[in-house]
Amino acid sequence: MIYPIVAYGNPVLKREAEDIPEGTDINQLIQDMYATMDHASGVGLAAPQINQGIRLFVIDSTLMLDEEDEEKGIRRAFINPIILDEYGDNFGFEEGCLSIPDVRAEIIRPEKLTIEYYDENWNLKEEEFSGMTARVIQHEYDHLEGILFIDYLKGLKKRLIQSKLIDISKGKIPTDYRMIYPLK
Repeated sequence: MIYPIVAYGNPVLKREAEDIPEGTDINQLIQDMYATMDHASGVGLAAPQINQGIRLFVIDSTLMLDEEDEEKGIRRAFINPIILDEYGDNFGFEEGCLSIPDVRAEIIRPEKLTIEYYDENWNLKEEEFSGMTARVIQHEYDHLEGILFIDYLKGLKKRLIQSKLIDISKGKIPTDYRMIYPLK
């Protein structure tokens, strides 16, 4: 099933997500999230973006990398993740979000992280990621904390996108995927 994506302005995007009880069967939801992400040409999708206030996200960072990149991307689900540490040099990259179409901004994030999470089979993992994979994880993890990438913007940059954000919440921005607009 392909879910509609929740647009900017929906309260679920600003709430901290709830832990999923260990052992809960969410395999179908995970497959549906992959299908939704793929349909929308995304590289990550957090459960709050499909109106589910739970601590789950899926990513496919292979789409962010070229064949000559040393880093290998991953396609993976993260259940009840906790970022244990973020480190390394900070680097900027222009980010976007399926819930905030047509808005992009350079966001500064640390290049590496260590994260603890459950995989699709409820196996507890602790792994280190770097580069673009770390960035996609950080972006999706922020969704579980009720943080949007635009929350990192300050001053003039934030004021310049305000009218576009209102248009998004009213459904005045065309997309190639279904969305739920809070003010439409």
